Amino acid sequence: MPISLADIVATLPSDESWGPSTTTDALVDGVPYAPYSKGDKLGRMADWTTEGKDREGRGGRQQYNRNYKDQQVYGAGTSSLFAVQVAEDESSFSVVDNTRTSTKSRGFGRGGATFIRGRGRGGRDQRGGRGTFQRVGQRGGQQNAYYDNRGGRGGRGGRRFGGWKDYDKPQRNRDSSVNIKPDWQMLEEIDFNRLAKLNLETSTGEDIDSYGFLYYYDRAFDRPPVKNNERKLNVVDRVAYNVTTSQDPIINELAEKDEATIFATDNILSMLMCAPRSVYSWDIVITRNGNKIFLDKRDGSSLDMVSVNENAADAPLEASEGNKDSINFPGALALEATFINHNFVNQTVIESDTSKYEMSHENPFYNPSEETEALASKAYKYRRFDLSLEKDEDPLHLIVRTELDAVVKNNISGEDQLLVIKALNEFDHKAQGSGGALDWRTKLTSQRGAVVATEMKNNSCKLARWTVQSILARADVMKLGFVSRTSPKAADRHVILGVMGYDPRKFAEQMNLNLSNGWGIVRTIIDMVRGMKDGKYVLVKDPNKSLLRLYEVPAGTFEEEDDGPQEEIAEEGAE
Repeated sequence: MPISLADIVATLPSDESWGPSTTTDALVDGVPYAPYSKGDKLGRMADWTTEGKDREGRGGRQQYNRNYKDQQVYGAGTSSLFAVQVAEDESSFSVVDNTRTSTKSRGFGRGGATFIRGRGRGGRDQRGGRGTFQRVGQRGGQQNAYYDNRGGRGGRGGRRFGGWKDYDKPQRNRDSSVNIKPDWQMLEEIDFNRLAKLNLETSTGEDIDSYGFLYYYDRAFDRPPVKNNERKLNVVDRVAYNVTTSQDPIINELAEKDEATIFATDNILSMLMCAPRSVYSWDIVITRNGNKIFLDKRDGSSLDMVSVNENAADAPLEASEGNKDSINFPGALALEATFINHNFVNQTVIESDTSKYEMSHENPFYNPSEETEALASKAYKYRRFDLSLEKDEDPLHLIVRTELDAVVKNNISGEDQLLVIKALNEFDHKAQGSGGALDWRTKLTSQRGAVVATEMKNNSCKLARWTVQSILARADVMKLGFVSRTSPKAADRHVILGVMGYDPRKFAEQMNLNLSNGWGIVRTIIDMVRGMKDGKYVLVKDPNKSLLRLYEVPAGTFEEEDDGPQEEIAEEGAE
């Protein structure tokens, strides 16, 4: 029977409002109902990660829970409505496990430590579980001992895979390479993430002029040493120059002839191009004079030193950080590595006045009337690169002074090949700061690739700089020597374990080194300085953060420091 409109109107309530009647009962058809508002966030329907009363001691999900500790879970405020009353006799209930448990823990390596997936704090029977240097004794074990990232002293047990996390890294407070004075004005702050995105394609460059001479390389060092007859690294006193850009007479002549706009040395330019790989602090002095820009270094700058294990996960510690071995401080290791590189180059060449490779001009820094020591094998090539863009009205050229160390005859064609010679050094593969390095004496011949791969990881910035310097100089081969201490406790006696030769361009590909990115960094810094007034600026790498800062400094900032010691020496001589 159809319902008429009059019947529907008659059934409406007589009150002013209409709808379901309001009630305070929390049950809907006998089922508990949790009230909620439209602003509530919907979370998980069932949360199995919450800590129960019997899970507090396990710690199995605490790492996972901290990711959700700030999230709002639906129904959290009204969970008491659904609380289940547990019977008293259930608290004593337990599951019986009848599976056999082995008394031996299955481990990896000589230490027998178990493999740990999480942060791996390690128990009483686990040694060095955290993947960093750890003072044993805080969690059980021996007192006053440091463990490297392989777990255990020199062992492999307890190694933690996956690399460092930001919250896991030990906090280091390093000092800046230069003292930032109050009258310095900070102009720019550049993060490494921005630098890594830069790119500029550049040609291989052109030679302008060459100076100096080169001795021929001794191929006997390419052969592995005879057992029980190691080659000792000798001290060879030869004169070598490391003149900064603005004090180079050849660069000053080229600047007067307006051959380029930017001037630098390969030592300075390689540091700027490999800046994102650097960890330690460094600084470059930039001088703008009209349309000319000079990239300089200070006397005694960290750019002249060769760092050791700068990029290692457990880099060498300072004395203030608990390192009690004075010969393994970062500064001492850098001084040792610089000493090794200087002598290694001089020892691996055959000195002969009748058989040497002469450049177009003589060494511009050597004065025979004043110098008493012999001149080292060194050639300087001044090369020009084009950094111009399509939008530039005038071309932008850069001239860099590159260095070569030796020359060698090609075995097939007989042509002369130009060499850059460098040396990697091992101090103690078991000590803190070794970065998990292998024992070179036993592994260099049989596991050469693994040794080089470890050095690429621990010395990424240093090897990248050497590779860039070789490519800038158009060197045909880069020779890498492997030098180790005669004894881990003797930092003044070394032996040469072997020498390897690499094509610099192929070596750059192995290191994932992108030269276009380096040229993009150089062009970005130069554009910043070109947009500023004439004066002196300092580019500083922050000692504890991955960023660069550009400061404007007074004109005579570093000149006063340089004149100070010379004046004192002159006064002492007068007395």
